[in-house]
Amino acid sequence: MRWPWSRAKAPVLHVATDEGEGPVVILVHGIASSSVTFQELVPRLRDTHRVIAVDILGFGESPAPAHATFTIGEHADALYETIRSLRLSAPFVLVGHSLGSLIAARYTADHPESVAKLVLVSPPVYLDPKSFGAARDRTAMGVYLKVYEYLRSNKTFTMRAAKGLDRLSPIRNVLQVSEQNWQAFTLSLQNAIESQTTVADIARVRVPVEIVYGKLDPFLMPGGIQIVAQMRHVNVHKVDASDHLLRKRLAKAVAKVVG
Repeated sequence: MRWPWSRAKAPVLHVATDEGEGPVVILVHGIASSSVTFQELVPRLRDTHRVIAVDILGFGESPAPAHATFTIGEHADALYETIRSLRLSAPFVLVGHSLGSLIAARYTADHPESVAKLVLVSPPVYLDPKSFGAARDRTAMGVYLKVYEYLRSNKTFTMRAAKGLDRLSPIRNVLQVSEQNWQAFTLSLQNAIESQTTVADIARVRVPVEIVYGKLDPFLMPGGIQIVAQMRHVNVHKVDASDHLLRKRLAKAVAKVVG
């Protein structure tokens, strides 16, 4: 039970997209975003799959419980209740982007019977800086943590920066940090991204894992990817001329590994 303040189940998330017919693919977006993340991916899947996209806990049109701490466990529990409400009859492909990939990894580790394949897109696989052997990786990880702490501690700066970056993005409204989701943003950053067990979660997964990321992704920790890439059930795909966002080139690569 990860919802200690009540005996109620985790909330059901908003299902933003449910279209197409065929094998089911469920899409889970990342922090400070919504299901618009997948606007380039959905058209590439809906002719051959039933495509379902949800808004994660605290973002988009999904609920943000007042006492939630937005850990990976809470995010994954909400995803579980949502998927259970869909009453799917067969295992599905689970696709997570950014924070959504960490949520998807935990969900699959906890519920292996329901997932046929796990696809992690632009996954921020982070570890304690001391865990990295290379000095470059230790330094980079330390910088990421300091930057995230700064973002959490400087609300006005963070909101303004997010608004500016969103205006520059080719995907409209893909980055949203506001008064409405500030608590979900800061706590998800602290409790689900900065503090994570993703390497251990992926190690527990027993279905094929496909990792897809852009070579220009500024949020990626190469050291973390190298660790999980050594696992037998994990395949890694690097996409040229792509960054963190699911633009056309990255979306095409993801659609290919979904199958």
